[in-house]
Amino acid sequence: MTPSRSYAFSQQGRIGFGALAALLVFVGGLALAWWIVSQPPRVERRPPPPPTPPVVDIITTEQQVQSPTLNGFGRVEAEKSTELASRVAGQLERFGDGVLPGRVVEQGEPVAHIDQADLRLTLEDAEAQLANAQAQLALEQAEQQRARSEYESFGRQLSAERRALVLREPQLRQAQAQLTQARVVRDQAALNLERATLTAPWRAMVQERLVGAGSLLSQGTAVASLVGVEQFWVRASLPGETLDWLSPGGSVTLTSQGWPEGASREGTLLSILPNLEENGLQAQLLIAVDDPLALNQDGPALRLGDVLRVAFHTSAEEPLIALPSAALRPGEQVWWVDEDNRLQSTQVTLAYRGQEEVLIRSGLEPGQRVVTAGLAQPREGQEVRIRQRGDTPAQDEGAAQ
Repeated sequence: MTPSRSYAFSQQGRIGFGALAALLVFVGGLALAWWIVSQPPRVERRPPPPPTPPVVDIITTEQQVQSPTLNGFGRVEAEKSTELASRVAGQLERFGDGVLPGRVVEQGEPVAHIDQADLRLTLEDAEAQLANAQAQLALEQAEQQRARSEYESFGRQLSAERRALVLREPQLRQAQAQLTQARVVRDQAALNLERATLTAPWRAMVQERLVGAGSLLSQGTAVASLVGVEQFWVRASLPGETLDWLSPGGSVTLTSQGWPEGASREGTLLSILPNLEENGLQAQLLIAVDDPLALNQDGPALRLGDVLRVAFHTSAEEPLIALPSAALRPGEQVWWVDEDNRLQSTQVTLAYRGQEEVLIRSGLEPGQRVVTAGLAQPREGQEVRIRQRGDTPAQDEGAAQ
């Protein structure tokens, strides 16, 4: 091989190797580009930040001897009420002075007067009949004395039956009976005359005049409606489980929306009735309120039929822990915060459950921090933050976000 041909061959080899290398580089670049394009973008994975502990409201428990104030509602009713009726027939002449609806009449005060003319005549006739019976008895006693003298002068002993007839003993008994009957008639006529004046059986307020002056009354006709003013009753209702806290004689405070702000009246628990309320099947209690119309004292007056709010003051019996009702979860469960500000739960035993307050008998200790608000889905050991003074729910939500 000549040198020129060898050189040409060498040049061609260099060109072929360079082209192959360039092709490989080009293909590799395409492959790398395709791989880069086909791969998804990589995001740097970081662990999520720890959740912000929820902010809760707490109350520190205190144990003390206490009892609940039981609240309910009651309706005012009369302790004494009557429709004063005539006990004799006659014409209503007039009502007593000042006997008007809303006026108070004292015990024994005249309420109405019935015409007495016929009753006086009846009494005079009865007195005449009595005088006649007395005269007849006197005559018969004289006859018996004469018959006794004749019998003794006769000198013979008769049987008991014949002796009674001779001495006119049946006639004497008849005259005595007629005298008794005449006296009864006279007393009845005098009583009817007295009853022609209708009087108040007790201190009362006139509710209504039921008839007018000049009306013809028969026996039993109602003349006026009266209600006693010495005492009213309030019939209240409470759940049956609260009765263990109550006993007759306890103090009761009564309030009404219709009274001035802060006004109240005091009453006394009179009795616990044996029957349940028909609608709610709650226990019924009777409360006595003296001077209900405030005639002898300052204060609001009770009105018949009014609905009052009733607060029963029970006596303290045992050491208990008071909590807001919001702190109690279903199943008598309570959540509290330990020293590390982590949630713990406990089940408690209730002594009383009210709408706003519950009393705990066991399950908590004094000084525990019980959660009252701020928990949505609590769990054991969950870390929480205690709401500090000045914090607001809006600030807490911003911190949580």
